[in-house]
Amino acid sequence: MNSENEQAGGGADSAPPEQLALIRESVRKAGAPRAKPRTWRGAALAKELPVARVLVDKGVLHLDRYFDYAVPEELDADAQPGVRVRVRFGAGRHRVREGRREGGGLIDGFLVERRAESDYAGPLAALAQVVSPEQVLSEELLGLARAVADRYAGSLADVLQLAVPPRSARAEQRPSPAPLPPPAAPDAGSWERYEHGAAFLEALAAGGAPRAVWHALPGPRWSEELARAVAATLASGRGALVVVPDGRAVARVDAALTALLGQGRHAVLTADAGPEKRYAQWLAVRRGSVRAVVGTRAAMFAPVRDLGLVAVWDDGDDSHSEQHAPQPHAREVLLLRAALDKCAFLLGGWSCTVEAAQLVESGWARPLVAGRDRVRAAAPLVRTVGDGDLARDEAARAARLPTLAWQVVREGLRHGPVLVQVPRRGYVPRLACAVCRTPARCRLCSGPLEGQESGFTLRCGWCGREESGRHCPECGSSRLRAQVVGARRTAEELGRAFPAVPVRTSGREQVLDTVPGTPALVVSTPGAEPVAEGGYAAALLLDGWAMLGRPDLRAGEDALRRWIAAGALVRPQSAGGTVVVVAEPTLRPVQALVRWDPVGHAVRELAERAELGFPPVSRMAAVSGPAEAVAGFLRTVALPPEAEVLGPVPLPVTAAGRPRRPGAPPAGEHWERALVRVPPGSGAALAAALKAAQAARTARGTGDPVRVRIDPPDIG
Repeated sequence: MNSENEQAGGGADSAPPEQLALIRESVRKAGAPRAKPRTWRGAALAKELPVARVLVDKGVLHLDRYFDYAVPEELDADAQPGVRVRVRFGAGRHRVREGRREGGGLIDGFLVERRAESDYAGPLAALAQVVSPEQVLSEELLGLARAVADRYAGSLADVLQLAVPPRSARAEQRPSPAPLPPPAAPDAGSWERYEHGAAFLEALAAGGAPRAVWHALPGPRWSEELARAVAATLASGRGALVVVPDGRAVARVDAALTALLGQGRHAVLTADAGPEKRYAQWLAVRRGSVRAVVGTRAAMFAPVRDLGLVAVWDDGDDSHSEQHAPQPHAREVLLLRAALDKCAFLLGGWSCTVEAAQLVESGWARPLVAGRDRVRAAAPLVRTVGDGDLARDEAARAARLPTLAWQVVREGLRHGPVLVQVPRRGYVPRLACAVCRTPARCRLCSGPLEGQESGFTLRCGWCGREESGRHCPECGSSRLRAQVVGARRTAEELGRAFPAVPVRTSGREQVLDTVPGTPALVVSTPGAEPVAEGGYAAALLLDGWAMLGRPDLRAGEDALRRWIAAGALVRPQSAGGTVVVVAEPTLRPVQALVRWDPVGHAVRELAERAELGFPPVSRMAAVSGPAEAVAGFLRTVALPPEAEVLGPVPLPVTAAGRPRRPGAPPAGEHWERALVRVPPGSGAALAAALKAAQAARTARGTGDPVRVRIDPPDIG
């Protein structure tokens, strides 16, 4: 008995004689002493494979490796690869009793492998507990997690926290349903609208692994088309995984899959589901009861058996970027899965990112597009209102709404609802030429130029170099303009302008899923647009400068993506659908919207970035933290010879009480950020170097923290 028991009960000697005799008799009959809970002192070890290799749940990089533990014979049957375990960690090599290391704190981990002997020559601690005999970590999932950790300079434990949901004992105790037989292959349906669309489905149904970038036609049929791709994969006896940006998109694909395949053939995995429900769905996938999964980025690691297809919708949406370390992007994780599992890959959206264009340009994927005649038949009419039009428009000066917009809204309300897209608050302006609107960029590294609070000095947001005497490379003008910040037009103002029409809002406070097809004004921020029954009669895209003028490399691509997402909800031109965008019509994103050609825009953007050495052609990493910490980190890291360091430059100070953006410093702290750029083919070497330097820094445990992020989405 231990000292705690003695203090609590007064000791064995204070017991009555009858009890004392009973205790002594029980001990005599036991023969061998029983092992203490979770220390297993003196306990026999497993006769076969007595060593367990464990990944402990410690996300620090200098502990990103496996640790060996002894397997007590009593835990032999349950201690199988893939189960959750608890182990004692941090005891030190000198705390050894009866050949077994003891002490240390109890932490969670995963049993990765059983071995006959350990590479460690000293005594091993024993496994403290097998939390559950459920084998949640498969060899395939472990390999994927390791690849993601290496890709993003992170720890394996951090990736597994994203990949394996928290345990629910009640969910584990319930059996998963029996798997259903493969369904029949679906017909092509609306895939016939695309060149090679039917052939893509046939390849999936035949067990092939085609890789495609899909430019979806406007309208609501994209979810049905994704469902048909999943059904074709299931018909081949394989599994499928679909990742979409948000819960509203999940609900649409879920409904389409249910309508096509019926209940019980797919699981829905989202972070919004309760822990028990999500874990039960995840277990059904892990056990092979369900072969298809649809979900948000939380589903990108779903352990689908015999994976045949991975698909991601709208990869440009920032919801696909995980905010927890090591901050992987769903598109990149699914690309790794397609390579590791040798399965089919489908990247789809109404718009087209530069990364998607690069996949096609490199020949890794094939385009899935419709002919221009079909595109024109499905898209609405797009009209523009530029600066010149606004300057001549009396209505625009008085009410900040151009005459053309008034006319389109008034006409649209006769036939149905009208969508009004207003940029969110918080768009930060950048500088551009006052004459031709060409963004002002650094002559050394092509980063965005920023104005200073005092004086007229310009400074690069990437490398920090100051620049004076600048002239526009396109028109020669020396005048600069700060782009317009988001409009303050509100639903109340529109209500006053159209008093007999109901006004609905969809934004941060409340996001609407659908609206009726009756006349109404629907005011929405980008990404929160509800679907209208029968489509919108018209759409008004206000303050395009607020979106195009963001100090971000992706400003044009993102503005076009959001405009096209809104325009795709509008009826075709043949049904009177019209979109009015308030932006300069000569700009490339606006022209791409007018032509409904996001693919052409992405291809031209890719060529321009290749010439300037921008991502995704190059690979970048951001190193941020207090100035001395960043400088010290950059001095110690062994970067590849071809690496180029840009900066460091100060980061904006986060005001107290304000929401903190990903990568921003804590409130009130002054941080700096440096960008490290390497050419194609050196991304793995860059990630390995940064990870090694960060691991050495955390092992020393001194100095201020330094954050490392591979491929940051917002580099300016």
